[in-house]
Amino acid sequence: MSENRRKYVSALSGRYASDEMQYLFSDDFKFSTWRKLWVALAKAEKAAGLSITDKQISEMESHVFDINYDTAEEFEKELRHDVMSHIRAFGEQCPDAQPIIHLGATSCYVGDNTDIIILREASKIILKKAAQVVKNLAAFAEKYKALPCLAYTHLQPAQLTTVGKRAALWANDLINDIKNLQFQIDNLKLLGSKGTTGTQASFLELFGGDEQKVKDCERYIAEYFGFDSTVPVSGQTYSRKTDYYFLSALSGFAQSAYKFADDLRLLQSFEELEEPFGSSQVGSSAMPYKRNPMRCERICSLSRYVINNALNAATTASTQWLERSLDDSANRRLSISEGFLALDGVLNLYINVTSGIVVYEKVINRRVAEKLPFMATENIMMESVKRGADRQQIHGIIHDHSNAAVSRIKLEGGKNDLIERLASDPGIPLEADEIAAQISPELYTGRCVSQVDEFLKDYANPVINAYCTENIKYEPNV
Repeated sequence: MSENRRKYVSALSGRYASDEMQYLFSDDFKFSTWRKLWVALAKAEKAAGLSITDKQISEMESHVFDINYDTAEEFEKELRHDVMSHIRAFGEQCPDAQPIIHLGATSCYVGDNTDIIILREASKIILKKAAQVVKNLAAFAEKYKALPCLAYTHLQPAQLTTVGKRAALWANDLINDIKNLQFQIDNLKLLGSKGTTGTQASFLELFGGDEQKVKDCERYIAEYFGFDSTVPVSGQTYSRKTDYYFLSALSGFAQSAYKFADDLRLLQSFEELEEPFGSSQVGSSAMPYKRNPMRCERICSLSRYVINNALNAATTASTQWLERSLDDSANRRLSISEGFLALDGVLNLYINVTSGIVVYEKVINRRVAEKLPFMATENIMMESVKRGADRQQIHGIIHDHSNAAVSRIKLEGGKNDLIERLASDPGIPLEADEIAAQISPELYTGRCVSQVDEFLKDYANPVINAYCTENIKYEPNV
């Protein structure tokens, strides 16, 4: 292969995920966190009485970020062990501290604790971006809370709703996802310093059988990284069900995003709403007039990946042997990082689309007007009964005229003349102007406006206030 050919680059890093999220899954963040964990371990062990000096700790702290990758890679070629390679590389930079680096620990001390820290920090980015989407949708819902539009069941026109009320549905799904992910964060615990099989035997040996010092050491490490506690029991690793809980939560966000994007694709087909479309954007190479909903299609495509990715964690958690096996490692390197990176890409697009949804009010009004006569028939029937008419007879009259109007629309291509038909039928005990008065969309939107107001006040605004510390904008690269 030619040396000039470019190597494979993940689409998640090249096209979709933000630099902010990519950094959390970078080697720089990973290995600097390993070194922070070694610093924390040394400090905890010193506090518990081991002969570790301030000079050794200071030496380690001074080399947390200047990682000698070339040295580590050379060691790994020889040792075939990434943690040992980085212990050796760190030791070369810290000759005084070298004898006490990783003292009493196993590989999962740095590997698993780092993964837990990444889960927490990556989840914070998800919460922040999801809340920005809620903020965008809340503003949209407020603006269009009283604009009547067709509502659908089975993708067939049913009663009316409002454009803003529908946006509240999208936002409510995300709010539930935010609460779920926050619950996972609140219950996340550091692995701590558990040793090779989770028994802490090596640490008990270090501290001369003093269990309190073992516990104090672990508590120190947890607090160093902002955790209230560590897992109460473990094998060598933290339970892989934790990964499932988080990837499952990500799947929830993806489901919500997919639902929104699918809805908008339908509404764009109806020409009621439209995702942002650049002035120079091309919808089709063959059909210059097309305005394809490509951003929403991309949301759906990436969301499908995130939804299915949760199965990786479920399978991995269920197949772990006893205190640990290593068949989880390669899968987790992919599933956790790419799950977060993919959802980050989804939310970037979700932010962009919801910040510029185009509403075609005249089209919406026209489509409502076409179907409203059918929706008004129940009110006309009820009012007729109030005037003394027989409910079953009125039902039959309206049924016959409705079928005739449908035939005129579908077979002849004519307009909906149901109201004129009903107004001229002597069996309907209402005047023409009384029947016409029933053809007002606002009569058929129920509590939409009140529901939106209550939803924004009680549900959306608290989430926005809790998580939106800045206004996030995003413009897709492609």
